Amino acid sequence: GDVRKVLLAAAEAAEAGAVSTDPMLARKGRASYLGERSIGHRDPGAVSSALILRAAAGAAE
Repeated sequence: GDVRKVLLAAAEAAEAGAVSTDPMLARKGRASYLGERSIGHRDPGAVSSALILRAAAGAAE
């Protein structure tokens, strides 16, 4: 398939995955120190991965 289409699909899936981390309790990494307060915040790794994929899709235009 077209590289741009593949990257766009990957970026959209990554963004949906990042949003799905909102209700999760952090158990690893620095966010785990927050305990219950981590609920309602997106996982930074998931968000940064989505941003990288979105930038790659933009560069593939």
